[in-house]
Amino acid sequence: MENVALSAFTPNERILMGPGPSPVPQRVLRALAAPTLGHLDPQYLAIMDHTCAMLREVFRTKNALTFPVSGTGMAGMECIAVNLLERGDEAIVGVNGVFGTRMKDVMERCGATVHAVEATWGEVITPEQIAAALDAHPKAKLVAIVHAETSTGALQPLQGLAELIHARGALFVVDAVTSLGGHELRVDEWGIDAIYSGTQKCLSCPPGLAPVSFGDRALAVMDARKTKVQSWYLDVSMLRKYYTGGGGGGRVYHHTAPINMTYALHEALTIVLEEGLDARVERHAQMHRRLRAGLEAMGLSYIPKHSLHSLNCIGIPAGADDAKVRRRLLDEYGIEIGAGLGPMAGKAWRIGLMGHGATVRNVDLVLAALRTVLA
Repeated sequence: MENVALSAFTPNERILMGPGPSPVPQRVLRALAAPTLGHLDPQYLAIMDHTCAMLREVFRTKNALTFPVSGTGMAGMECIAVNLLERGDEAIVGVNGVFGTRMKDVMERCGATVHAVEATWGEVITPEQIAAALDAHPKAKLVAIVHAETSTGALQPLQGLAELIHARGALFVVDAVTSLGGHELRVDEWGIDAIYSGTQKCLSCPPGLAPVSFGDRALAVMDARKTKVQSWYLDVSMLRKYYTGGGGGGRVYHHTAPINMTYALHEALTIVLEEGLDARVERHAQMHRRLRAGLEAMGLSYIPKHSLHSLNCIGIPAGADDAKVRRRLLDEYGIEIGAGLGPMAGKAWRIGLMGHGATVRNVDLVLAALRTVLA
């Protein structure tokens, strides 16, 4: 091994204002350092159960099967896809950015025929499009849509979609990776049957867990499967026996859960509920408005009409060098913002205001830094 200074492997402190991860509070980092227990230790199981109870509060659901999948947000996406779909099924997916595109890919890998309902990147899917897709594909088992499209900063309206979808006998599936804990989200009230998120966005926990929740309709579909779930690791028929003790006989070992990440999520959710969900959602809205006013005063414009509060996607002004601006922000100010993806590469910046990072200090700092760098 080369003789490299150990300081080269010591992470610098950054102000994380990109598309994730978000800044992690000291309380959560300290929770990570608590003593590691066994994954069937009664004390650990009590912590895990309380974590799942708090997740139900944050999702605003009574779903008994609500738990953190061991893996990042994409493990949540895959968990829902592999458990709800079998080879030969049909599904409808809203595609208006990277994560709708990815959801279609994941579901096709399950052997399903996936019908895309498409919108221009930065736009949202309309109820009329969903209704037309259901008319065209009456055998669709589920309709999946991204609530917060991180690649474009677009916020997808969800209210009213469940009625359309359930009337055709399909399930309503939602990606809430960048909205949980930062935007209004009501799983039960909005009729969502299966939903997944990630810990590293508005929950301000390190990446590593994917909260999911399955309602009764989704459970009925899983119980009626004719074939085994293609992923052993993500098979909810086994996972539920570990997380809830469901199926009788008490808890059954499945895999070694990431113990210390559960501690971190428990502390992060405690912080969310101490603040209060309504207050937290309003804080994200206020910081978005403050950032937006400052950016627009500088002549910068938002790309999506329906903008996320947690992820602000703005057009790069003429004459600005995308990579150089982001590099200067990182090197001179320690601020990370995100580049554009797909068709928006080189055309957009993505500024995250998530969880612990959605503060007046961060908003005013990134505005001052951008003014200086762009000048």
